[in-house]
Amino acid sequence: MRVIVLGAGAMGARAARALVGLTGIDALVVGDIDLGAAERIATALPRAVPRRVDVTDAAELRAALAGADTVLSTVGPFYRFGIAVLQAAIDTGTDYVDICDDWEPTLRLLELDGAARAAGVCAVVGAGASPGLSTLLAAAAAQRLDRVRHLYTAWPVDSTGPSTEDAMAGAAAVHWMHQCSGAVAEVSDGAIVHRAPLRAVTLRLPGGRRGTGWTVGHPEPVTLHRTAAPSGESACLMLLRPATAAYLDVLRRDIDTGRILPDGAALLLEPPSRSRVLRSLPGAFARPGPGDLPPFFAAADGTVDGRPVRVCARLETDDRLLHDMAAVTGVPAALATAQLPSVRTPGVHPPDSVLDGPRLFADLAVAFPGTRVVVEEEAGWLTE
Repeated sequence: MRVIVLGAGAMGARAARALVGLTGIDALVVGDIDLGAAERIATALPRAVPRRVDVTDAAELRAALAGADTVLSTVGPFYRFGIAVLQAAIDTGTDYVDICDDWEPTLRLLELDGAARAAGVCAVVGAGASPGLSTLLAAAAAQRLDRVRHLYTAWPVDSTGPSTEDAMAGAAAVHWMHQCSGAVAEVSDGAIVHRAPLRAVTLRLPGGRRGTGWTVGHPEPVTLHRTAAPSGESACLMLLRPATAAYLDVLRRDIDTGRILPDGAALLLEPPSRSRVLRSLPGAFARPGPGDLPPFFAAADGTVDGRPVRVCARLETDDRLLHDMAAVTGVPAALATAQLPSVRTPGVHPPDSVLDGPRLFADLAVAFPGTRVVVEEEAGWLTE
């Protein structure tokens, strides 16, 4: 298989490194508008060549994709570039994988399903960590139930290990501030709704685990609404220390009232604004924390033979991996790309509708020894 990775940033570089070590990858192109960045990655990898690709140049983009079987796009923000790259893949008959973690462009990408089907193109959107691994964990949890009521995914920000805020920079930080402000998509009573983010959700998981996560804008609810069809609530949760949740809520309110733009809020993540830290102190002492919730998991409840059952599917791995955004996003995307020849289902899909979850997690354990999925269940509901 001939693959082109678009984007020579940290995640594209990590995906490219993973791809060259996988069976079935015969040739790899690293494409970026910055040819020098592409060259630095490609020259260090066997069977890889660099190429200048400007995704805003329709002719240049299509020429690059025409020589590939599959494109893996790490070029964000996806609300600006996602549709253009997927449309080019459809036009050139190139299979497609991306790491889109924004719910609004995810919905727009899914609208190209008919065009992809007609062109015989298989596209998988959101195949990184969250969404991606989180979506596959949600599918593993939901499969234990006859009927799904609530369904949540959760990932750590600073509840364990080093702070994700420290790793947030540039476009990633601005994106995060967008998803922590305004209104975001969730599922309520089985339907898509729009709510303010940073809403507390307290969960009771199997084994007596209990804690609180905070809602954030992400694609999981809008795709799981289609694939798992929860009849109750579904949201993506951040696991935060109380002080972090309170500080983010101050930034959220300042963004929503127009006192600051998301770009400006991103600059106040590290170092934090002293005045806003002071404003957040009352909330820091009043908000609940993540308790003993696992760092990366999906949880579902529903019924089995008419009885209430709660299920948790969690990823056990080194905490350092969960806070290495490039690795935990780029490697799963590469593994998803390698699966496409065996999938070959035309259309635009979320990961859980076409990918082999157990195979992907098994491959992840090869890349990161000691990684495994643990699924636990017991009688009862997730929420009181």
